[in-house]
Amino acid sequence: MIFNSLKLKIVGVVAVLVIAIISIATLHNYSHQKTMLVDVAEQSTGILVESILTSIHSAMKFGHTAEVNEILSRVKTNDFIKVLRVVDDEGQIIHSTNPNEIGQILPLSKQGVLATSKQQQFVYSSQNDVFAAFSRIPNTTECHGCHAASKSYIALLETELYMQNFSHYIKQEQSASISSAIIIIILIIGVLFLFLMYYVDRPIKHLIKSMQHVESGDFSVSTNITSSNEMKLLSTNFNLMVNKLNELMSTTVMHERELARAQEKLIHHHETQLMNQKLEEQLKEIENLNISLEERIEEVEEANYTVADLASELEQKNMNLKQAVDRLSTIYKIGLAINSTIDIDRLFNLIVRTTATTLNAHIGYIILYDAERQRFTVTNLIGGGKLLTPGKSIPVKDSGVSSWVIKNRQPLLVPDINKAPQFDRFSELGYERKSLICAPLIVKDEIIGTISVVNKLDDSQFVSDELEMLSTIAAQAAIAIKNATLYDDQQQTYLNTIQALVSAIEASDSYTRGHSERVTRYSVEIGRRMNLPSNRMQILERAAVLHDIGKIGIDLSLLHKEGKLTPKDIRELQQHPDIGIKILEPIQFLQDVRTCIGQHHERYDGLGYPKRLGKDEQLLESRILAVADSFDAMTSDRPYRKALSLENALRELTDNSGTQFDPEIVDVFITILEEGIFFLSRQDSLPFNESTCEVNA
Repeated sequence: MIFNSLKLKIVGVVAVLVIAIISIATLHNYSHQKTMLVDVAEQSTGILVESILTSIHSAMKFGHTAEVNEILSRVKTNDFIKVLRVVDDEGQIIHSTNPNEIGQILPLSKQGVLATSKQQQFVYSSQNDVFAAFSRIPNTTECHGCHAASKSYIALLETELYMQNFSHYIKQEQSASISSAIIIIILIIGVLFLFLMYYVDRPIKHLIKSMQHVESGDFSVSTNITSSNEMKLLSTNFNLMVNKLNELMSTTVMHERELARAQEKLIHHHETQLMNQKLEEQLKEIENLNISLEERIEEVEEANYTVADLASELEQKNMNLKQAVDRLSTIYKIGLAINSTIDIDRLFNLIVRTTATTLNAHIGYIILYDAERQRFTVTNLIGGGKLLTPGKSIPVKDSGVSSWVIKNRQPLLVPDINKAPQFDRFSELGYERKSLICAPLIVKDEIIGTISVVNKLDDSQFVSDELEMLSTIAAQAAIAIKNATLYDDQQQTYLNTIQALVSAIEASDSYTRGHSERVTRYSVEIGRRMNLPSNRMQILERAAVLHDIGKIGIDLSLLHKEGKLTPKDIRELQQHPDIGIKILEPIQFLQDVRTCIGQHHERYDGLGYPKRLGKDEQLLESRILAVADSFDAMTSDRPYRKALSLENALRELTDNSGTQFDPEIVDVFITILEEGIFFLSRQDSLPFNESTCEVNA
């Protein structure tokens, strides 16, 4: 390759060294020139400052302080002067060639230079072709009339000089130096390259070409290189080596020819004898091979029959193994699915849908067993992928499949119902049985129900492998159902306890008795009309029941106070949403309920309490609860006022729609109120007028 050439390597190394040496020398020269420039600037600044200070002292000697600006302006007429200022210790400009600057403060960067530098004259910047410096104006006897004699100096003179001319000369010098360096580098590399081409590269190429001739068999080649003593010696030795190699090759070829002739004679005679012997031996071997071949053919035929039998058996075992792996994989996936939720209704549907899909069944359902009442409860019935019969109760009877499974505590497979007359052909759930599997749901020797799949989608019959799979699924499902039931019971226990506290609060106050119950009914009906999903409906219902739990932390005397509430009373009452959040904080599953309770006094326009949240930051359930709670408060007697009529309460809702209340929720609730479904039980207690009662009835 070209980059592996010796001459290029030598030229490259020398070029790098030359470039490095010349670059270092150029950089050193540039640094020296820059230092000279700064020295010249410092000397010029010193001369300029001395001249200005002499003029300033002369003016101050005669008390002509106002002439300082004129002195600076006269000096500023020089083109190389950019700025002349007199500043005090605090960085305030006292005198300047620019009158608009007088009284202004220097930038913080310059103030830092003034504070840290103690020298009489010091440079603070030499960038952007500007040389800037400060010089302290000494406090002489001429200045003692205006300045205290204890101060060593009275102000600082700031000067900034343009350095474009100096920089221009230096840049020209730099350009000339760089151009000279580049020319020197090119000349050195060019001379070195020509030297290597003539004294190294050309002789070596000549030697290589001669070696290629020798390699191809041409020994008549010779070289005559005289460019240097070393190359001449190399050429002479190469010629000697080629001559000696030519002699050795000639001698070797001659010996090889003679030896080949002798070997041909011996080999021909010996081969003839060997061929005769081998021919006789091969004839005998052929006869023996024919006999062995006949025997082997018979053995191969027998082995083929055996292999065919083994292949058929192996194929069947592979098929069984694949089915087992598929069943285990399906069971594992089902186990993950049914253990992914603790919501009891969702769990029932998930188990039945997954099982029916896995076993290719048309119908699936779970039945829970009530041993005390001897009743079955159908949690769900899924047919063709749709929920058909939720929550139906059926009696226990001997001809029922689930009854037999629970009584015998073992799974049941009925491939064909026509061959099992002891069971009903038509189920209590309204379908015809053809083929079915039913397995018990057992947890710690307690049967909690059964799981069944009925009728294959392809009208075939269930088999024992599918019965085994359903039994495995039932074992996992039973544990999941039991855990979900326990969790549901635990949640209900928490809610019952907290609801008892709410009822205790309301029981102590005749004015708010039944408030939470009514707010719950209003909220649930609004949520139902707005098509909230079941999980959000549950959050809304729980929040409505518990929304005033925070009043436990409010003084009872304040809750029962008659008359107008003071601003302090109102602030204390407005703490009950936060108190409610803190009370429910340890109960993890009420997280969204806590949020809803904390927001039920927020307003649609963001002016509510306790956090003044805007509509986009509030839960929809919180906005529903705010409407229901406000309406019941308006239509209930309170210690400090009488209840509003329904007509006035509706007017309040309409007037505050879009400000305090969500307009969409107000419209839905007004529609509900106009239907009159809520007030049949409150007609005697609410102060509605006759026309209102007639509408509600």
